[in-house]
Amino acid sequence: MASYHLSVKTIKRSAGRSATAAAAYRVGERIECQREGRVHDYTRKQGIEETFILTPKDAPDWATDRSRLWNEAEASETRRNSVTAREWELALPSEVSAEDRSQITRDFAQELVSRYGVAVDVAIHAPHREGDQRNHHAHVLTSTRKLEAGGFTTKTRVLDSAKTGGVEIEQMRGLWAELQNRALERVGEVERVDHRSLEKQRETALNRGDKLTAEELDRDPELKLGPAANSMERRAKVMAERQGREYVPVTERGAVVHAARQARAAFREMRERLEVARETYGIEREAGQGRVSAGLAALRAATSKERGERNPEDFRERLARVVGRSQDQDDTPKPEGRNYARERLKEIMEKAAGRDGQSAVHKLDGHSEYDLGEDTGREARKPSVNERLKDVLNKPREKLEIDDEREQERGDDENENTRDRDRGEGHSL
Repeated sequence: MASYHLSVKTIKRSAGRSATAAAAYRVGERIECQREGRVHDYTRKQGIEETFILTPKDAPDWATDRSRLWNEAEASETRRNSVTAREWELALPSEVSAEDRSQITRDFAQELVSRYGVAVDVAIHAPHREGDQRNHHAHVLTSTRKLEAGGFTTKTRVLDSAKTGGVEIEQMRGLWAELQNRALERVGEVERVDHRSLEKQRETALNRGDKLTAEELDRDPELKLGPAANSMERRAKVMAERQGREYVPVTERGAVVHAARQARAAFREMRERLEVARETYGIEREAGQGRVSAGLAALRAATSKERGERNPEDFRERLARVVGRSQDQDDTPKPEGRNYARERLKEIMEKAAGRDGQSAVHKLDGHSEYDLGEDTGREARKPSVNERLKDVLNKPREKLEIDDEREQERGDDENENTRDRDRGEGHSL
């Protein structure tokens, strides 16, 4: 399922960070920081799929040189606590192709250039080899000053201000959601992402009467693991996979996140099955089936783990296989006087329950259990209360009297034995 993530972080000197080091690490290159006199070499870093730089139209030629670009960004800041760069971290949809992921990332980066006049350095990363293989993501590093023909100039205060920064970031979050949803729509995916808070999404779902979605959204945001816990949990998953056992979180944060993800996965599966059942019922009713027959087909489709394409014709063929009918049978006129719902129910009951199902089917047709033959008599099942009562009532009176006498004799013997045991216990004292 597609998920939304966009976070904005700052590269601060007060935290011991630099734009040159951040750029070198994200793109996997070697950059020498002229201000610090240090070399940041990350050429051995793996998992980097694509890198590129976007700049305003009137930017100088040296802006395409990554080392020069970020050294110039560092030189333009003179304060010890300056913010030298800003990073936009994006989660990319795994449901689309690598080309589509590259294109929407480029579109987002170009919007940053056009909107704020900054230089943008992009690195698209593949999922970690030991982590979730759907975790495609991009690191978009931007300058904090506008880049013009003469170099870096004024600060982008619109992003730094407490009054306007939040509004600007929220608008960019909306743009990123729109770009992803367009890409998902192009490849025929039904799922969509939403950049809004869970509370706002739930309120919208309630307003349109979608109580199921509102229930799914009634949860806390997922807890962020952090680098240390994430690394520990990743190693634990790999170890569990090698040993062939179920993964068990090793940190408290990991346990909370794992439980939340399992709950959401279960809820999504339940919702998918419900949608399949609804769609199946509608198709069967349109095909002329009765409520019972359509309901049985819906239940069978919902419990099936195989989900085909959303194409109605393909879906109809899959449903025909599920309910045990061929396309020819659907097109053949049905003779009057036959209850197809009853016959289909009999077939399902016989397959699912064996002889017990046959017994139920005979009852459905108005027969008694004794019509099944001697093979399904008392040896195959326990006699019912009515059967035992009939046996007693049908016994000859003489046999009943003999049975009563035998019961009375057994009772007298038991009482005598009880008295003997009582006397014996008394003598032992």
